[in-house]
Amino acid sequence: MTITLRPATAADDKRIKDLIHEVGINPMSLDWQRFIVAEDEGLFVGCGQVKPHGDGALELASLAVIPARQGQGIGSILIKALIEREAGELYLTCRGGLAPYYRQFGFEEVEVEAMPRSLKTLYRAARMFSKVIGAGEGLSIMKRDSKDDGR
Repeated sequence: MTITLRPATAADDKRIKDLIHEVGINPMSLDWQRFIVAEDEGLFVGCGQVKPHGDGALELASLAVIPARQGQGIGSILIKALIEREAGELYLTCRGGLAPYYRQFGFEEVEVEAMPRSLKTLYRAARMFSKVIGAGEGLSIMKRDSKDDGR
C-alpha cells in the first residue's frame, strides 16, 4: 500500500460527496476546494477537509475512507496531513465513541462553555435531536492546539 495525498480537484467533487453520504457523516459544507484526497495507486480511497466556520473556528471535518479500506491507517495519514496545514486551534466533531481515536493526534474534549459559538450551536442541536429520536452515543467536540507535540 502506497498512499499518496493531493489537493482535491473539481473532478473529485462527486466522489467526495458520494463517500461522505456512504459513510453517513455530516454532508454540509462539502467544498471540494478545501479537501485533500488520499489515493492508492491512483484510486480514490479517502478524503478530508478543514472547514472554516463563520466565527473563525476551524474544524477538521468530512474525514472519510472507503469502507473496504477502513482500518488500514489511511484516516491517520489524512488527519496528520490536515493538522500540518493548520497553525492554530483546530476543532473536530465526532461520535462520542470515536474520541479515544482522535486523542492520539492531540485532540481533547472541550466543555460546552469553552466551545466556539458555531460548534456550541451544533453540539446543542445534536443533543436535542438525539433526545427526540432516543438514539445515539452522543457527540464530542474536541480541540487541538498548535502547541501540541503532533502525537
